[in-house]
Amino acid sequence: MIEIKKLSKQADNKFILRGIDLRVNKGETVAVLGPNGAGKSTLLKVLATLIKPTAGHVLMNGLDLRKNHIEIKKVIGYLPHSSLLYDHYSPLENLVFFGNIYGVNNVEQRAVNLVKEVGLSFFLNEPVKNFSRGMIQRIAIARAIIHEPEVLLLDEPHTGLDQGAISILNNVILSMKEKGTTTLMVTHDFKQAAEICDRIIIVKNGKIVDDFRIETRNQGFVSEKYELQVEGVS
Repeated sequence: MIEIKKLSKQADNKFILRGIDLRVNKGETVAVLGPNGAGKSTLLKVLATLIKPTAGHVLMNGLDLRKNHIEIKKVIGYLPHSSLLYDHYSPLENLVFFGNIYGVNNVEQRAVNLVKEVGLSFFLNEPVKNFSRGMIQRIAIARAIIHEPEVLLLDEPHTGLDQGAISILNNVILSMKEKGTTTLMVTHDFKQAAEICDRIIIVKNGKIVDDFRIETRNQGFVSEKYELQVEGVS
């Protein structure tokens, strides 16, 4: 569970986040939509304990972000725009390395299973530097979930993926959901948001301007809500 109260972030005399209030229940998958510069990635970075908020409070699984950031790091999986992979390592070596950091049991078998899950078993021992953008993204997703995190933070995870890889990623996210993982996903892909998310929040100018549940898997409904809040089209 994530509980955010009056969260603000200021940089260079400019407020990037302006009093964000948000509650995400355990096991929910929530999409974060909004124009470039709205503060979406900054919100994820705060939750990932990578940057400190200027004001406000965040509780994650009952832990205070300011006081328990080390413990919180252990329960989150974070996928930023960069893969965070070592390009001279193979998928297996990368996943074993990150798995060991988190103290994952039977880490090599876990790594092999994840590479299979993202559809790259044939490339298990090939250097990541030889991979396409989409292949790197698949392994980066595996890296983010190597320790079976309770909270998953994804920043535009579908970027660079073809339709087959998108399907694989969505299945991974839904599989994690079945295990009780709470997911917050920044995306510009309305179709994927409508298909796999329970809720959508729309961020504009550092504020949440809409928060609604997905009742039907309707991309058009999401687009209409977005256009109304962001572009002023009714």
